[in-house]
Amino acid sequence: MTRGNQRDLARAKAQKKQEKAGGSKKSDDGLSHQQRKERDAEMMRKKQDLAKQAKGLAA
Repeated sequence: MTRGNQRDLARAKAQKKQEKAGGSKKSDDGLSHQQRKERDAEMMRKKQDLAKQAKGLAA
């Protein structure tokens, strides 16, 4: 097997590229699960209120 370490080299290169790009897909904002849940619920309530207002104005 002449290319035995190719996978390891590619994995290391991809990891380095991802770190340079700033990147993990998961956002770690320092909030607990409950805090994140409450924040997201509040955002959704605001979004729903805006949609209701827009629908009311359009009707």
